[in-house]
Amino acid sequence: MNENDKAAATPTNGRRKRLLWLLFGLFLAVGVGYGIYWALVGRYVESTDDAYVAGNLVPITPQVYGTVLSIDADNTDYVKAGQTLVGLDPADSRIALEQAEAALARSVRQVRNLMATTAQIEASVALRKTDLARAREDLARRAPLAGSGALPAEELQHARDAVASSKAALDVAERQLAAHRTLIDHTTVETHPDVQSAAARVRAAYLAYARTVLPAPVSGIVDKRNVQVGQRVSPGMPLMAVIPLDQLWVDANFKEEQLLDLRVGQPATLTADVYGGEVKFHGRVAGFGAGTGSAFALLPPQNATGNWIKVVQRVPVRIALDPAEITRHPLRLGLSMQVDVDTHQRGGARQSASTSTRPTYRTKVFHSLTELADQRIAAIIAANGGNAAAALRAEKAAEAVQPAPGAH
Repeated sequence: MNENDKAAATPTNGRRKRLLWLLFGLFLAVGVGYGIYWALVGRYVESTDDAYVAGNLVPITPQVYGTVLSIDADNTDYVKAGQTLVGLDPADSRIALEQAEAALARSVRQVRNLMATTAQIEASVALRKTDLARAREDLARRAPLAGSGALPAEELQHARDAVASSKAALDVAERQLAAHRTLIDHTTVETHPDVQSAAARVRAAYLAYARTVLPAPVSGIVDKRNVQVGQRVSPGMPLMAVIPLDQLWVDANFKEEQLLDLRVGQPATLTADVYGGEVKFHGRVAGFGAGTGSAFALLPPQNATGNWIKVVQRVPVRIALDPAEITRHPLRLGLSMQVDVDTHQRGGARQSASTSTRPTYRTKVFHSLTELADQRIAAIIAANGGNAAAALRAEKAAEAVQPAPGAH
């Protein structure tokens, strides 16, 4: 190589060395930056993409036998709590309710008659006491006359017989009074056992009639409908389900070695595949599963074999979501999620040890049934209690408290 070639190659080699040093510096800066990030942030983050949205599937099941007359909601429909979903034929239950109401009215009148009879017997006892007192007075007046011979002995004997007869009649009346009092002691018409028993039958019949209408326990989306009009259904048979999309969480399946630093209450950042990385959800670790997924599988693996291969197990970790974010960006059950848990705070418990003092979930849809039944019973008792004013109020109350109004 001549001197001209060497002179031409020297600038090229210099540029190559500078590029190599620049590339080396760039890689070194990236490495240092990543090291700093890992030391300050990365080593405190546990991530998994084996995470899915979960929620409640509220089953709609009948509590009485019946034939389906109407289906008021279908799959994908949004329903509000209390809205009618399925209507059953109410004919048989209505007849049973009317019979129970008639039996209650009859029981009220029988108890009233029993109390009136007791009052009549009390008056009879007072009369017998008066007769006995009069007979004793007659005997007291005749005894001195019979001793002096002014009164025949036969009349004295009649006076003694009258006293004995009055005493026996009083004894019979008192025993009858005692027998009747055992039936009504310490009770009123409303609290009498016969009336209470009849009222319980009315309550049961009312509930059976009201339950021919199946309302939505919660607000949500209808799914899994498998009932048809005209179908004969039985108690406990699944007809459809309501999924409340405001009650969602994420089940994140972390590997065994990732559980060491996870604690209840640690913050989590989540992204859903449906929205991409632009929408971020925020939540907190709510709790840990009691076992791995394979431990609760329908057919747990049998590892006591000769060809055993170790498989890394995963434990479901529940991530509670922010309800406001779910409202802004609705999710669906089963959607894939990317979960990143910040484990800086490691002073919390590995598993929540506190017990809940309030129901986690609650519905008030069925609470009014017993109240309406009690109002109906009170109206029937008042209507047959003999009080005209109370009967008028009861009649108005009965009109306002019709079983399952407008259901069919």
